[in-house]
Amino acid sequence: MNKLELMKMANEVRKGAITAVHSAKSGHPGGSLSAADIYTYLYFEEMNVDPKDPKKADRDRFVLSKGHTAPGYYATLANKGFFPVEDLTTLRKVGSYLQGHPDMKHIPGVDMSSGSLGQGISAAVGMAISAKLNDASYRVYTLLGDGEIQEGQVWEAAMLAGHRKLDNLVVIVDNNNLQIDGTVEEVNSPYPIDKKFEAFNFHVINIDGHDFDAIDAAFKEAREIKGQPTAIIAKTVKGKGVSFMENQVSWHGSAPNDEQYAVAMADLEKVGEALCQK
Repeated sequence: MNKLELMKMANEVRKGAITAVHSAKSGHPGGSLSAADIYTYLYFEEMNVDPKDPKKADRDRFVLSKGHTAPGYYATLANKGFFPVEDLTTLRKVGSYLQGHPDMKHIPGVDMSSGSLGQGISAAVGMAISAKLNDASYRVYTLLGDGEIQEGQVWEAAMLAGHRKLDNLVVIVDNNNLQIDGTVEEVNSPYPIDKKFEAFNFHVINIDGHDFDAIDAAFKEAREIKGQPTAIIAKTVKGKGVSFMENQVSWHGSAPNDEQYAVAMADLEKVGEALCQK
């Protein structure tokens, strides 16, 4: 995909995430929207995955460590073709396979069940080690929240990744600076995030997580790094794309009502229309 196509797809992912959360009347829109551009780049440009063969042995692996932002993840998988986009409206409903957090047993394309914060990166490190031991070609990607990296298990995993020189691993931190209780500085500051990962022997890249040129350059750079895992620290806006959600901590885990949903979708429709003029 070219940059414009990626921007259009990311907007569709945002629409899907908002639609799913509105339908469920619960869920996590803020972090789904901040990560939408990263999700889009991974699944439509970076990763070797095939919706027709979701378990193929040489596929790249993705672990959503911040599992609560599943609405954005599901919208990405649906738009990629792993399951019907229409199913997004069944999020969190009784009998639906689209649970509030990713479930590898029931959702096509999901490589790891996640949701307990801090644990996903450990699973990703294990997958990357497995690839090394088996001389396999696949790469492993994991997306963490900046509030999530307050968990000690994240740094245990980072220590092992650096020690094992896992250059087939890319850790992405969605640095939108907000978590459920406020700003990450107020709750338990993880800053400077880049220096911490460097201390664990990571190659670190700081980017604007909404700039597809920067995202593209970062993932290409990560592929060239040998002997070190890569950490991409993506500066993002929580609630990106929806006027009343942007940078508002209250939208970490709240669902829009009917009126708010209409405004949100109108905002995203405007973005889509503007992209079509380019």
